[in-house]
Amino acid sequence: MNAIPSTLAPAQDAFSHDYVRIDGHRIHCVTAGQGAPVLLIPGWPQTWYAWRHVMQALAAQGFQAIAVDPPGTGFSDRPDTGYDTGAIAQTLHRTMLALGHARYQVAGHDVGMWVAYALASDQPQAVQSLALTEAVIPGLAPEPSIFAPPEQNIFLWHFMFNQLADLPETLIAGRERAYLEFMFNRWSLRRDRVAVDVYVDAYSAPGGLRGGFAYYRAIPETMRQNRERAQRALTMPVLAIGAEHATGDAPLVTLRGHADDLCGVIVPDCGHFIMEEAAQPFIAALLPFLQRTL
Repeated sequence: MNAIPSTLAPAQDAFSHDYVRIDGHRIHCVTAGQGAPVLLIPGWPQTWYAWRHVMQALAAQGFQAIAVDPPGTGFSDRPDTGYDTGAIAQTLHRTMLALGHARYQVAGHDVGMWVAYALASDQPQAVQSLALTEAVIPGLAPEPSIFAPPEQNIFLWHFMFNQLADLPETLIAGRERAYLEFMFNRWSLRRDRVAVDVYVDAYSAPGGLRGGFAYYRAIPETMRQNRERAQRALTMPVLAIGAEHATGDAPLVTLRGHADDLCGVIVPDCGHFIMEEAAQPFIAALLPFLQRTL
């Protein structure tokens, strides 16, 4: 078994859980440590819990790690609308302001990478540095062919399926575990390190599927916004991290031409769920980048 070393096993009492209300909707925030704030945005189909090892490491190095459940996911509320990345980015920026942070660093994974990019582009006065991992960004990356080869299609097929109205919920309701485990099993290399049960519980809760799919159903609006954002390059430092057995250098390639200060890393022996599968190498890439900004 490839168990996480005990030095990275998070103590639950190290995390503080809070709720911030934005326009009447709760945003679940989990904090560890004291110091310079770092906003951590998870992707689909995960929750704040994907960042637990990173949070512990950042707290030990004098940062305040703030992981959120974005609207529609985890223990946050599930509004009916507002899932394009511009709206979500605005909500998370207001969340950070409510927590007392006008300036902060940001890291985003998967769909959280989409949101983090929008946040940095829309709120450059707030985002000191930006770390992006394990995704390409709609509207910046080339659109893939529907006849992609199988080794690529395993990472692509759900984009169209998840955007359909009603059908995904109809087919998956009551079978959430089978659907989600298909992704976790095929997108990971070190499956035993991924907290699958936590995420299955989260997305099996009432509205959990709808909240996750809403980000995909908002892709057309997100793409429209990103084509406008692409007219201005990011000026803060940007780190793009890929996994050897998932996106590889795609995050870096996606950001080329869209960031003035860009560097990239590929974490070896790792699948898509990089913060859990390869916690130590991921932290080893992220931490010096955040410290450099300070």
